[in-house]
Amino acid sequence: MHEERTQSGTVRRGDKPDESTGRPGFDRRMTREEINALPIRRFERTVRVIRSREEMGEALERLRSEKVLGFDTESRPSFKKGESYPPSLIQLAGRRSVYLFQLRHLKFPRPLREILSSPQIIKAGAALDDDIRKLKELGPFRAAGFVDLGTMAREMEIKNHGLRGLSAVLLGFRISKKSQCSNWARDVLVPAQVGYAAMDAWVSRELYLHMKKLQKKRKSGNGNNGNLPSRPCP
Repeated sequence: MHEERTQSGTVRRGDKPDESTGRPGFDRRMTREEINALPIRRFERTVRVIRSREEMGEALERLRSEKVLGFDTESRPSFKKGESYPPSLIQLAGRRSVYLFQLRHLKFPRPLREILSSPQIIKAGAALDDDIRKLKELGPFRAAGFVDLGTMAREMEIKNHGLRGLSAVLLGFRISKKSQCSNWARDVLVPAQVGYAAMDAWVSRELYLHMKKLQKKRKSGNGNNGNLPSRPCP
C-alpha cells in the first residue's frame, strides 16, 4: 500500500507503486513493456542433443566434472484441463556446452538420476518443484544440489522472479519464449527448439553465478552500501 498526495492536499491510498520511477527489478518490478524493449539474446555456443546411451555416457562424464549446472526440463504442452505430460527433455548447461537429453530415446536411466542426486553439483533453475516432481514420476531419485533462482531472487529482494524477468533485470537482455509450447515429444527436435532449450539452461547457470557474485559483493560491504545494481557488473 502506498500513499499519493493530490493537488487538493488529500492523501489517496492505492495498491500499486508508481511504475515510472525507481530501478526496474529492484525498487519495483520490471514491466513486460520494459522487458520487450530489450534486445533478444540467442544461444550461440555448443549444443549436444543426446539420444543414445553411448552419447549419454560421454556427456555425463563431462558433466560430473562441473561444479554448477544450469537445469531445465521441457514437456509436451497440454491444451485440455487436467491433462499433463511427463518431461520429454532434460537440459543441463555446463561451462562450455549445453546437453539436451531426449527422454523419448533414453527413458530416465540411473546415471542421469545420479547427476540429479549429487549434492556436490549445483543444479540451478527456475520453478524447480514441478520439474522435480514430474521427474520423480519417471524414476525414483533423491534430488540434491538444486537451487531455485526465484528463491534466490526473493532473498535478494529482486522483484522479478521468473527466468525471463531475471534475465532482463540482471543480464540486460530478453530471451524468446516462442518455442515454449511446441511439441517436445517429437522424435527429432527442430533447430528452434534446440536453441530455445539450450538458452534456458545456459541462462539459468549464468543467473546463478551472477547472483552469487552480487551476494558476495553485498556481504563484503562494497557497492553502494550493499545495494544491488540494476544491471550486471562489467
